[in-house]
Amino acid sequence: MHGNSSGIEQVAVDMSNTRDNLTVEWKDLNWRKLERVTFKLQKRIFRASERGDVKAVRRLQKTLIRSWSAKCIAVRRVTQDNQGKNTAGVDGVKALTPMQRVSLVNRMSLKGKVKPTRRVMIPKPGTDEKRPLGIPTIYDRALQALVKLAHLARMGGKI
Repeated sequence: MHGNSSGIEQVAVDMSNTRDNLTVEWKDLNWRKLERVTFKLQKRIFRASERGDVKAVRRLQKTLIRSWSAKCIAVRRVTQDNQGKNTAGVDGVKALTPMQRVSLVNRMSLKGKVKPTRRVMIPKPGTDEKRPLGIPTIYDRALQALVKLAHLARMGGKI
């Protein structure tokens, strides 16, 4: 049992050096370690924000957005933890396989344009009127979750 757990930790540690390695199994990721690495970065961002060091905050936010562990957490939140995980965007993709999730993590970057949102009319509460709701693609939702990790760290988790 001890030999197996150290192998799983190794996967979570070495991924920063092997970004394009698709042999990583989604189920074998050490989520506790990934969350710990992300939380430490978030804590550093918050401390820099408290000091008023804007340059350090921006640099650390950029580091967090580029970190593999934060990308994994963002993809997990959007594709597994989120209530709307099976909602398709304009691309029609609803659910992702574990290999597709790893591929999404490796593709994520804040460059380029976002795809248009799928517009759905939903009822307004208390009336018979309807309002439009835009549903982004899974890729765009994962990017939003990643940026949210960086921004919430600056504010100390307050929205």
